[in-house]
Amino acid sequence: MDWFPLWNSLRIALISCILVFFAGIASAYYVARLNRIVKGILDVVLTLPLVLPPTVVGYFLLLLLGPRRPLGAWVAEYFEIRLVMTWYSGIFAAAVVAFPLMYRTARGAFESFDETLAASAQTLGLSNTYIFWRVRMPACRQGILAGVVLAFARALGEYGATSMIAGYTPGRTATISTTVYQLWRTNQDDLAFRWVMVNLAISAAVLLIVNMLEKQNRKKE
Repeated sequence: MDWFPLWNSLRIALISCILVFFAGIASAYYVARLNRIVKGILDVVLTLPLVLPPTVVGYFLLLLLGPRRPLGAWVAEYFEIRLVMTWYSGIFAAAVVAFPLMYRTARGAFESFDETLAASAQTLGLSNTYIFWRVRMPACRQGILAGVVLAFARALGEYGATSMIAGYTPGRTATISTTVYQLWRTNQDDLAFRWVMVNLAISAAVLLIVNMLEKQNRKKE
């Protein structure tokens, strides 16, 4: 049994989750502080990948990153890097589809934050950066943690956009999801079932770790 799809899926999910973590928190923090109209418009734009079919997301990524498109052609010409049909192409797809989950949960956490805590910290002469990381983030950790878990799970199981922008090449771009589909399509049900069980085991382990962390946080409180 070739374990490359597992390794590839994990690195794509982890890298995209890191990107989404910072991008989602930054977007959620600033959008939560905007007025109602602007917030509504940006909320629709940033959440759109959540409701679009994954194949549509993949199509838009191909329009943006394809070798004959302006951005893809520019990167290929000046950096000699292909942005599609490579293993790291899956990072773009996973990050786009996972971003709304991180953004939505983080924004909800920031909106429920008691601003009097930040105001009290400002009266002590603390910087906004310190207040954000040492006051606001710890208070919103439950929502942030939920967003990270949802984003990781979504990135790990992404198929539609990944199959369009990264394709399926054994040993190069294959992920668990694309491997399951290809094995099923070629009537290799036993191997497909094994990969399904691997995916289930990883998802269950992630949820178990999150539950343990939540229990520890509650005990500290």
